[in-house]
Amino acid sequence: MKLGIMQPYFFPYIGYWQLINAVDKYVVYDDVNFIKGGWINRNNILLNGGKHLITIPLEKASPFKLINEISVTGNEVLKNKLIKTIKSAYIKAPFYEQVMPQIEKLIFESSSISELNFNIILTIQKYLDIQTEIFLSSQIKKNNELKGQDKVIDIVHIMGAEEYINAMGGQELYSKDNFAKEKIKLSFLKPNEIRYKQFKNIFVPNLSIIDVMMFNSPEQIKDMLDDYTLV
Repeated sequence: MKLGIMQPYFFPYIGYWQLINAVDKYVVYDDVNFIKGGWINRNNILLNGGKHLITIPLEKASPFKLINEISVTGNEVLKNKLIKTIKSAYIKAPFYEQVMPQIEKLIFESSSISELNFNIILTIQKYLDIQTEIFLSSQIKKNNELKGQDKVIDIVHIMGAEEYINAMGGQELYSKDNFAKEKIKLSFLKPNEIRYKQFKNIFVPNLSIIDVMMFNSPEQIKDMLDDYTLV
C-alpha cells in the first residue's frame, strides 16, 4: 500500500494532485506548525499574461500555532476582493462557468485555513474522480512527541503502508536509507513538463490548480495526473 503525506495547501499546483492520485491513502498534515511565507494560504494564478500571487487573509497567523488552529479572515470585503481577482483573471476561460462557483463556495463556507484547504482537496478530488482515501493527521492516533522524519515514519507504520511517496522537496528532509531500515520504500514524485493552452499567452507553468481547471476539462486533467516520474 502506498501512502502520501502533505500539508494542506491553498489550491495547490498539479504536482500535489499527482501525488494524491499516485497513492492509495493520503494524509493531510494539519497538526504541524504553520509556516509564514509558504503555500498554506496563498498561490499563483494567471493574470494579464503573467504570474500573480493571491492570498486568503488569516486571523493572527503564527509559526507558534498549528495549521488547524488558525482562522480564515471573517472580513467579507477581503474575501470578495480575492474572488473578484480570480473572476477577472479567468472570466473568459473555457471552464470558468463550471469551476468558479465551486471556488467561491469554498472560500465563503470555511472558517479555518485547515478546513478550507481540506474542503478544497475533497472538492477537487470529487471533480477529478480521484479514488484515494484521504485522512486528517489530527484524527490519527500517533506519537505527537516525534518530530520530522521520525513522525512521518510513525504515521506510515500506523497507516499500514509499505511505500511512502513524497514531493521532490522531500529529498532534503528524508533519507531512503532510514526509511529502508524501517522496511519502507521511499520514492519522490517529479512532475513531467505539463503544458496547456492559456488564452493566447506564452505558457506560464506551475500555477495553482485553479489555472489548470479553468483551461482543461476533468478528463484532460486526469491524463495529466499520470504525467510524472518516480525517483
